Amino acid sequence: MLRVLLLTLSAVAIADAELCKPDAQNAFKVRLSIKTALGDNAYAWDANEEFLFKAMVAFAVRKYSSKSTTQISNVLLCNMTDRVSFWFVVTDSSKNATTVPGSEVEAAIRMNRNRINSAFLLSDKTLQFLKITSTLSPPVEPSTPVWLIVFGVVLCLIVAGIVFLVVAGIRQRKKKNKESTERENLEEKGEVTVTVENGIPCEALDLKAGHINGVFAADDERFTSL
Repeated sequence: MLRVLLLTLSAVAIADAELCKPDAQNAFKVRLSIKTALGDNAYAWDANEEFLFKAMVAFAVRKYSSKSTTQISNVLLCNMTDRVSFWFVVTDSSKNATTVPGSEVEAAIRMNRNRINSAFLLSDKTLQFLKITSTLSPPVEPSTPVWLIVFGVVLCLIVAGIVFLVVAGIRQRKKKNKESTERENLEEKGEVTVTVENGIPCEALDLKAGHINGVFAADDERFTSL
C-alpha cells in the first residue's frame, strides 16, 4: 500500500514538473521586487507567501470563470529563485493532466490585479507578470468638482477687474483734485496767464481789479473841466 502511494505521489510530481517549467504552455513568469517597494519594511518570501500567492491566483480564476472547482492545489509554482522570481501554471481541476488556457488565466489576473497587488503590498511595477500587460490605474478624480474650480477662477478674474477699476478711479480722482488745487493756488497768487490771439499776446482782464480805458478817461477829464 505504501509503495502504491509513493508511486502515485511520484507520478504526480513528475506530471507537475512537466506542466510547470520555464516557457511551458500556459505558464507565466512572476518577478517580485519586495525590497525595492517596501525598503526596511520588506518581508521575507517564504512558504506562507507562496501559499498566499496560490490562493490569490485560485481566487482570481474562480471569480473570472465562475469555476468553484479550482483549488489552491491547482496552482503550481516552479523554478523559484532567491531574487523572488518563479513560474506558475493553473491546472484544470477536471483534468489534472492539462492546464487552464493561458488566455483565461491572463484575463483572470488582469481583472483581479489590484486585489493581488494589495495582498502583497506591491504594485504593477514591483509585482510583475511578465507575459501579462499592466493594468491601467483608474483615473484620479479631483477632490474638488471641476465646475467649482472653473467658477472660482472666473470669480477671481471678476474681483480682480473690479479692484483694478476702483484703483484706477481713485488715482484719476486724485489727479483731478491735484490739478484743481494748483489752479486755485495760481489764481490766489494773482498770476495771470497771457493768451495769444492772431499771433498777438493779449493780457487777460483782471475782473477783480478792473481795467481803465485811457480814451474814455481823457474824455471824462475834458468834460469835467467845463
